[in-house]
Amino acid sequence: MLKGFLNAAHPLYRLAGVVNWAQFERQFGQFYAEDMGRPALATRLVVGLHYLKYLYNVSDEVVVASWVENPYWQYFCGEDYFAHEFPCDPTSLVKWRRRVGVEGSEKLLKETLAAAQREAVLTPAEIKRVNVDTTVQEKAIAFPTDARLFHKARQALVRVAKGCNLKLRQSYVRLGKRALVNQGRYGAARQLKRARRETRKLRTYLGRVLRNVERGRPKLSEKHAQIVTIARRVLAQQRTDHGKVYSIHAPEVECIAKGKVHKHYEFGCKVPIVTTSRQSWIVGTMPSTTIPMME
Repeated sequence: MLKGFLNAAHPLYRLAGVVNWAQFERQFGQFYAEDMGRPALATRLVVGLHYLKYLYNVSDEVVVASWVENPYWQYFCGEDYFAHEFPCDPTSLVKWRRRVGVEGSEKLLKETLAAAQREAVLTPAEIKRVNVDTTVQEKAIAFPTDARLFHKARQALVRVAKGCNLKLRQSYVRLGKRALVNQGRYGAARQLKRARRETRKLRTYLGRVLRNVERGRPKLSEKHAQIVTIARRVLAQQRTDHGKVYSIHAPEVECIAKGKVHKHYEFGCKVPIVTTSRQSWIVGTMPSTTIPMME
């Protein structure tokens, strides 16, 4: 067993006995059904992997791969014996985050602070004075250009049409790909007039597909209707507009200019963070301008 050869003074070993894992079973149990689908992953395993992911600042793939090699990670996630196989696919962590949403992430942060208070690491005097600041949380998106946005929006509309069994007059799959490649080549060669011409082609292809979808009036789901709305915004937006769309899959992304020397513009979201003044404990964060303070 893992208890037989692990060091009881290791931080992860000690932290495994401090976290209240039972409350996660009760809180996240509402997202699962016992008599439907394959058995779900253990809640402690998924929650523990997320704690390790953010503690060591690694990706989903790395945290799953490292879990197999590290017995302390396995013990922290509730294993009794050393395992030699991956606990889950990395995509399972993505699906779990989508299922629990923002409220689930807040519960993880809340339990972190509660565990620190139970161990007297975070004292009441520490929370009396806090600092509130905002930072930019960058999104993993490609640098937005008009040509790429037109191309991505048209591709998304084609997928919507296929999902609704709507037959398009023309999908412009071949022509759109050729125009995007030519636009990149002309731009790299500084042949800007030709590059702008290819960009206009891509915009025309997007407008034709969008009008075809709107005239067909298919029964759109909420997700498909959102894609159509985003494509309409991409087609209508101008250079000087505010609230522009910079990414099809992440429409909440904003262009933030912070005046940095090495990076004039950052594409992401403003995230306010509340930290304690002395030890910089993060006691609150929210992707909006309103932050509920701790009681």
